[in-house]
Amino acid sequence: MRPVLYVMSFLAVLGLGFWAYTEHYNTREALRDVQALQAEIADLREALTLQRGEWAFLNRPTRLRELATLNFERLGLLPLEPGQFGEIGQVAYPAVEEFFGQIDNPVTIAGEQSPDREFP
Repeated sequence: MRPVLYVMSFLAVLGLGFWAYTEHYNTREALRDVQALQAEIADLREALTLQRGEWAFLNRPTRLRELATLNFERLGLLPLEPGQFGEIGQVAYPAVEEFFGQIDNPVTIAGEQSPDREFP
């Protein structure tokens, strides 16, 4: 009985050793992948910082003012005036039926009761 136990123990040790070996290399590969992703993230963050700086440089008020002055004739830009804004009542909203289709149970509006329901 002892030799069988020794052989089974030896096989178990071999199996665990093989498992530990594969896990070790899988872990090293995963760590390499993580390091590559971290390096890519750092590169992308650096590129984003550079692009934000370029965007801020291109959107300087003095530069935009100069461009608007140079292209005034072609673009026809004019300053905003209060008369260019409208009132909310001037907005044409679609009818409810056009937007939602036929409504079987209309919702109460401004405290009015629905014609087909009684509320307490």
